Amino acid sequence: MGETLDDDFGAHDQGVIGSGAETPASEARREQLLSFIQTHEFVRIFDLARQFGVSEVTIRSDVDILARRGGIRRVRGGAMRVVEAVPEVDYEARVSSFLPEKRLIGQAATAMLAPGDSIILDVGTTAMAIAHAIADREDLTNLTIFTPGLNIALALERAIPRVEVVVTGGTLRPQQHSLVGPVSTLILERIRAAYAFIGCNGVDPAFGIMGLSLPDAALKQAILRASRKGIVVTDASKFSQTSLVRVCGFEDVDMILTAGAPDPIAVEAVRESGVELRILNNDRPSTR
Repeated sequence: MGETLDDDFGAHDQGVIGSGAETPASEARREQLLSFIQTHEFVRIFDLARQFGVSEVTIRSDVDILARRGGIRRVRGGAMRVVEAVPEVDYEARVSSFLPEKRLIGQAATAMLAPGDSIILDVGTTAMAIAHAIADREDLTNLTIFTPGLNIALALERAIPRVEVVVTGGTLRPQQHSLVGPVSTLILERIRAAYAFIGCNGVDPAFGIMGLSLPDAALKQAILRASRKGIVVTDASKFSQTSLVRVCGFEDVDMILTAGAPDPIAVEAVRESGVELRILNNDRPSTR
């Protein structure tokens, strides 16, 4: 009966963990198990049991112990390496990284738009690439663009009057030149835009779309609620990292638009969620 509860994150194993004496052999096995998982990124419980020649119950117990120590993460059906959370980096320090990928994303996002559309454009360097792509598209007219980013609004200034730019307001956050806090959502609560493009600071296979802080996550959530179609825009490097705060699950967005070579474990997690994933590479999009 216990074997049918693998996806309950080891809840039934608690008694097993405490049963029987610990031996040098069991600790040695866990050290090998830790190294194996960290090398392979993600492994299923069934495969680990076969690899180490022990029962699935024993492997679940070992995985739970290692997860409590912080060496790995217990996820549904198996275990994966711990992805370190990245610290916040100021906008200026990130603006020149992954420029070709961000340009591809900007062009692909802008290609979805038509004259008369309304959009909400998040803050960050990928959102800036979209802003520049919109400003370059002289055929896009009568756009209404809401943004919490002061620098995003300034980048769109050269496209006025064929676009209308609305800054959502709030408390200034200098690191990202963004406006956050309770006031920032007042306008968003009263609109329903056709599209929302939000950035992220991590695509975590276990937790979903990640943000840097609680105010940042709250703003992104409000942006998604205020749109009919929510699209995450991020270069592939974010698929190999996580961050402090969960913004939403993969199932809470309509599309993830990325460019480059994303981490295959995160790609598999996105694919299993059913959300549309578009991977851009050398102007050749791939839908998975």
